[in-house]
Amino acid sequence: MKIENTKAQMRKGVLEYCILSIIQDEDKYASEILGTLKDAKMLVVEGTIYPLLTRLKNAGLLNYRWEESTSGPPRKYYQLTEIGQKFLTELNHTWQELHNAVTIVTSQKTTSNE
Repeated sequence: MKIENTKAQMRKGVLEYCILSIIQDEDKYASEILGTLKDAKMLVVEGTIYPLLTRLKNAGLLNYRWEESTSGPPRKYYQLTEIGQKFLTELNHTWQELHNAVTIVTSQKTTSNE
């Protein structure tokens, strides 16, 4: 088993949560979202982010609007819908529970039967 495959699966598992968190307070376009993920060392490529944004929009969690750009073509800015905000709130609770559980499990010391 290759460690890189497992690491990639772990990142994919939290990617939706991270994207929703990035745009919860401010509308963002895809390149900004991608940059934030890369800055955080979440190894993501454009080919991954665009289909995911489309899936989140189709699920009713995101909306978008087009905005003219001074440095190129218009940009599609994503924002959370009301349903998306509720979904993110639930994911925040779930993440905290998962984080706590993983911390407990991974910090336990094994004892030997003597």
